[in-house]
Amino acid sequence: MSNLSRPESEVATAGTDPAVEPMVEAPVPREQEESVAAPEASEELLVAPGADGQIERALAFVRTLVVNMQMNAEVNLAPDDGEGSDEEIRLEIEGPDAGRIIGKKGAVLDAIQYLTTRIVHRPGDPRRHVSVDAEGYRARHEDQLSQMARRLASRVIQEGKVVTFDPMSARDRRVVHMAVRDIVGVRTESLGEDPERRVQIMPARPPNR
Repeated sequence: MSNLSRPESEVATAGTDPAVEPMVEAPVPREQEESVAAPEASEELLVAPGADGQIERALAFVRTLVVNMQMNAEVNLAPDDGEGSDEEIRLEIEGPDAGRIIGKKGAVLDAIQYLTTRIVHRPGDPRRHVSVDAEGYRARHEDQLSQMARRLASRVIQEGKVVTFDPMSARDRRVVHMAVRDIVGVRTESLGEDPERRVQIMPARPPNR
């Protein structure tokens, strides 16, 4: 696809829309380093024979963090909602203190997800998207992202301009694709390579004559 000139294209940024908070794999905030510090290097995250090693490491790591943070919460695999795939690992934190784990604008949750991703991926392991949620925080984000995508699709139809989102995870890209797939007059495409892969919403191609 040829580069689009600025008048014909605009960037949709989750962080600039008041309805959607940015979803980033953030480094650990300095003031929270002690709360979400990784286990000591000498600690071995044991994996049962025959188990999915990446899932077991993710669960063990996040459970250790929750205990070290002295939070009253449990960590489990998120239930299958039909939206996931084998290429991702989704963990859910639930309990009386789960809301505190989210942090301001999801900062602590993003830091936990970032650290968990680092723990899960060892040399030679497949790359899988890791999502750590607490009290449905990210689920609400996906609902807000869907609403944003539909609003932008309406703008594309009205103005005939291409809207380009900031880079996002495979799951968020799928949310955008699914949100606008049944809207007549627009289409979506993903372009670029991870971690810079992004989605564009653009006017539908005219039918062949």
